[in-house]
Amino acid sequence: MTRPWSIPVLALVAVTALSACGSGGDGGSGGDALTATGPITIWYSNNEQEVAWGEQAVAAWNADHTDEQVTAEEIPAGKSSEEVIGAAIAAGNAPCLIYNTAPAAVADFQVQGGLVDLTQFPDGKAYIEDRTGDGAQQFTSSDGGYYQLPWKANPVVVFYNKDIFAAAGLDPENPALSTYDDVLATARTLVDSGAAQYALYPAPSSEFYQSWFDFYPMYAAESGGSQLIEDGKATFTSDAGIAVMEFWQTLYSDKLAGQEPYTGDAFTDGVAAMAIAGPWAVASYEGKVNWGTVPVPTSAGTSPEDTYTFDDAKNVGMYTSCENQQTAWEFLKFSTSVEQDGTLLEMTGQIPLRADIDTTYADFFTANPGYTAWAQQSQHTVAVPNTLNSTEIWQTFRDAWTESVIFGSADITDTMGTAADKITSLANE
Repeated sequence: MTRPWSIPVLALVAVTALSACGSGGDGGSGGDALTATGPITIWYSNNEQEVAWGEQAVAAWNADHTDEQVTAEEIPAGKSSEEVIGAAIAAGNAPCLIYNTAPAAVADFQVQGGLVDLTQFPDGKAYIEDRTGDGAQQFTSSDGGYYQLPWKANPVVVFYNKDIFAAAGLDPENPALSTYDDVLATARTLVDSGAAQYALYPAPSSEFYQSWFDFYPMYAAESGGSQLIEDGKATFTSDAGIAVMEFWQTLYSDKLAGQEPYTGDAFTDGVAAMAIAGPWAVASYEGKVNWGTVPVPTSAGTSPEDTYTFDDAKNVGMYTSCENQQTAWEFLKFSTSVEQDGTLLEMTGQIPLRADIDTTYADFFTANPGYTAWAQQSQHTVAVPNTLNSTEIWQTFRDAWTESVIFGSADITDTMGTAADKITSLANE
């Protein structure tokens, strides 16, 4: 299944044909970019629904701003969006705004000198924090600035196939999936009955980002909202982290989760009865799976309204090569307004990072009750740490996870303890 975002690799490559940010207007290349106005260029994801949202947002803006026209393009093709963005920063021709900026990449882009601190605008800090609420703090950088606007989240939950559950003799409307013991018992019933080959089949491959869709959501839930790194130290060797690892190790050792790569979508194909994903997955599942969702489990069974999870966020960055940053800021506010956030929700199903999401768009959630849980969940999400060396940090974790959890060929405590020491060192370089 293709997600509506690319995986950050953060490798910088030389490119010569990337779209430049619009220039002209007050200030041009010689004026004060922060206060200059005029045409700008933006990039957005190549996800079909997001492209449609972006096109209507740009059209609405351009109709009222003849001297500050926005030109929008899909992010250029490359190994990853982050590789393309890093190369554009290096070349000095990034667009003004990119609506596909991965939080894991922000610290590295910042060190490259590629991002504008949005708190430099007089209303920047207040706008971000008023819109996003307390969750905005996760996206601050080490200097206290906001080099990204928290835009939209895809809170990760457990999808389950109601038809497979029914075939296994399980209640498809009220599945027992709140505690680890519940999940293990349900998983054994699903597999032993022959209703599905596996209960769960998250990608068992070694790419660093895969831990965002097996370990990290459950760690967020079990720990009550901890990030992988806090105050410069790895946190995952806590009791909560070890409990999550032992739960997953049992799933793998008992053959309830697949250990080998699967070339299709195991959930859509009916090979697995459950999947761990966010609302972006709905478009892939609609018409193919009779699905339901529940929050990720915890050892003791946390109430849904108090359960944390991984946010799987994509944010908006403003890039320093932009010559008309005041226009870029005004368009950024326009495109994340109450009206445009509502349009984003309706057109993509992805959840704007707003403190008032459930009340502001109550009509949407009434008409689409399957999304109601995500409105509640969006207030209890955990982001990836905003730190340098993010790729190496997550790869270190993934390698230890693969060895000790997926294949059980090493002791969890020892292996993860070594990984934690290395990750703490990387976070403090």
